[in-house]
Amino acid sequence: MALEKTWRWFGEKDVITLNQLRQMGVEGVVTALHHIPNGEVWPVDEIMKVKNSIEENGMRWSVVESLPVSEGIKICSDDRDRLIANYQQSVRNLGACGIDTICYNFMPVLDWARTDLHFKLENGGESMYFDFPTFVAFDVFILKRKGAAGDYPQEIVEKAKRVFEKMSSEEADELAYNIIVVTQGFIDGVIDGSVSDPKALFLDFIDRYKNIGKQELRNNLKAFLDDVIPVAEEAGVKLAIHPDDPPFPILGLPRIIGQLDDYEWLFQANTSLNNGVTFCAGSLSARKENNLPEIIDRTSDRIHFVHLRNTQLLEDGSFYESGHLSGSQDMIKIVHALLLEQKRRIESGRKDYKMPVRPDHGIKIMDDYNYGYNPGYPLIGRLKGLAELDGAMRAVEYMLS
Repeated sequence: MALEKTWRWFGEKDVITLNQLRQMGVEGVVTALHHIPNGEVWPVDEIMKVKNSIEENGMRWSVVESLPVSEGIKICSDDRDRLIANYQQSVRNLGACGIDTICYNFMPVLDWARTDLHFKLENGGESMYFDFPTFVAFDVFILKRKGAAGDYPQEIVEKAKRVFEKMSSEEADELAYNIIVVTQGFIDGVIDGSVSDPKALFLDFIDRYKNIGKQELRNNLKAFLDDVIPVAEEAGVKLAIHPDDPPFPILGLPRIIGQLDDYEWLFQANTSLNNGVTFCAGSLSARKENNLPEIIDRTSDRIHFVHLRNTQLLEDGSFYESGHLSGSQDMIKIVHALLLEQKRRIESGRKDYKMPVRPDHGIKIMDDYNYGYNPGYPLIGRLKGLAELDGAMRAVEYMLS
């Protein structure tokens, strides 16, 4: 029995409909209440509207992605108690509605980063690219964050300077807008397109972390878990933290979920099985030291949700999204490790053996160019990935039978 095939859906405003998802063989929907402001309670009636729509189309609401953790919780601001209370109530409400898995992240300010949203592949498809020197050019020479040059290797800063010197002012503005607004707006980021000066506000958010290093952010995550996990246990809800993307420090901000020792710390910080992870092959693969099958093996009983895609790593730390099967990672080994964990869960009697998996991101191909899909979320490119992953899972299942 393969993992549960799911799909990220962005609600009623998504140009891809629930009826289309059912036609594609999707079993579970991954979505959120995007119209509820960050930090506010998700009401039961709003949850049930979405849940009922999904079930009327023959699927289930498998995973909430995401119930955002407000910046005030991450930095322990004066309104933390209110934000925690609201988060706890949202968890209770989701559990009462029968939704049992929440994907969240604890990344400061920036949820994910790419420098090129229209990177052309050799086959004519369009992907997304994180060019390390270009990102440093944004941080050091466009954003002009104080002390930024000292946070990166000197050779990368020198490359970044050359990159910046070749940019027009329009290109520099577009790069900043893409990083700060375009990649964040549709996933409930801290800054949207209505802000008149996004760079200034972005710098303000970064400055709030000036006294928060890796250990301080870990402490704040532990405090969040200690407050929320007991509520999740009572509500029958599992929390699944998403790794940092990319899984290494940027913008002078701490990154605390990106490699194996981070997971070891996480499980020691809160030992409950409800304190779990979203295994995201794409994010974790962007750090060359990461051995993904080993991470699966060491985190196996805490994996509550799975994102599968591949990346192609470059020597200087840059990477581009290369599809779902091909790239720097052996996706068949990853699928094999996940299905072995499923087999162990079945044999041990765990009810949550059929882990939800979704094709994360996708290459823009064919008719995808005619629609305004969110960055990384085209229809045909993701459907291709879903079909490839489904075939891989079935083949590995056959070999394990």
